[in-house]
Amino acid sequence: MSLNDTPSGERIHIGFFGRRNAGKSSVVNAVTGQDLAVVSQVEGTTTDPVKKAMELLPLGPVVIIDTPGFDDEGMLGELRVQRTRKILAQTDIAVLVVDGSRGMCGCDRELLDMFRERKIPYVIVWNKADLPSAPPTDAVNLPGQAFLRVSAVTGEGITALKEKIGEIYRDWKAQQGEEPRLVADLLSEGDQVILVIPIDKAAPKGRLILPQQQVIRDILDAGCTSICTQTGTVTATLESLRKPPAIVITDSQAFASVQKDVPESIPLTSFSILMARYKGFLKTAVSGAAQIEHLKDGDRVLISEGCTHHRQCDDIGTVKIPRWLQAKTGKNITIETSSGTGFPEDLTPYALVIHCGGCMLNEREMKSRIGRAVRQGVPVTNYGTAIAYMNGILKRSVAMFPDLAGLL
Repeated sequence: MSLNDTPSGERIHIGFFGRRNAGKSSVVNAVTGQDLAVVSQVEGTTTDPVKKAMELLPLGPVVIIDTPGFDDEGMLGELRVQRTRKILAQTDIAVLVVDGSRGMCGCDRELLDMFRERKIPYVIVWNKADLPSAPPTDAVNLPGQAFLRVSAVTGEGITALKEKIGEIYRDWKAQQGEEPRLVADLLSEGDQVILVIPIDKAAPKGRLILPQQQVIRDILDAGCTSICTQTGTVTATLESLRKPPAIVITDSQAFASVQKDVPESIPLTSFSILMARYKGFLKTAVSGAAQIEHLKDGDRVLISEGCTHHRQCDDIGTVKIPRWLQAKTGKNITIETSSGTGFPEDLTPYALVIHCGGCMLNEREMKSRIGRAVRQGVPVTNYGTAIAYMNGILKRSVAMFPDLAGLL
């Protein structure tokens, strides 16, 4: 897999923010070395966030995000500002572009407050260094943050900016501790892992879905062997091995049949459960799954996908999970769905949120979505955890994670 094939969810998201006509788009173009964003002297030229997946040294695979002016006005301007706020939920590093000829304004300080509130590492860029500059005293006096003078026109300070972004990100990541793994930390070198991958009308032709690809790679990185099979051949696959596999990982949709074929002595979990752990919200998902038992007639449940894709006739989010919820609860539940960036700000109307594993969302955005539900007191779980719960095997599906023992 080349750098350009790195999934969006695994890329560092760098957002450029600031007032209208501060030169955000010009700085973005200078940093990327591409005409990524439209540049104009007219205020408010950037009307929607513009994203570009690319390689940026010294960081590697990134997503660059150019946002509309945060001081935009009127009804349309407010919509643009709302979209900028949504971008903050997925921003790993923020670049505040200040018009150096005018100095910092109220919206610049508001953005800084939002970066700090969300604990987003940031750098302040005093743009238009080729023009007479306003005194940057209020920016320089901000403790512990990077401050750079640049000119998107002459290129002054652009290399230093890229290096500073890399430095800030590395420092921030070092504070986060050990990198999460999908499954490798559960294995010993030489282990065999069975992956149950249904090939049906919902499976992408000629491809595996992203979580399956990522799990296979993580198994290989651990010096182990992955054995891929389908639901109807699990028993035969187990019998063909000289010793039991270290773990069986299944597509969540196949839990009902696979759990019957895999002896209790062999650990069993799903790609979706592993993805929830990888994104840092498995404990919350396990706790939230218990809400299924308490759903009542008239309750609203939100089923949310992190990506947008063509819906199949037996789609998991819009067809299968609603059907299984109805069968499990016997209640008249209202199901609502969202996909892509359409995750609601206000979740309080819902009795439960069931989110996908979030493979196409970066860790920060998934934590933002899950955190939003937690802060609003709304139980939240994910596809794999909910399906395991409805099949009565959640305890077995997370038994390999000792920190969850007290929740079940």
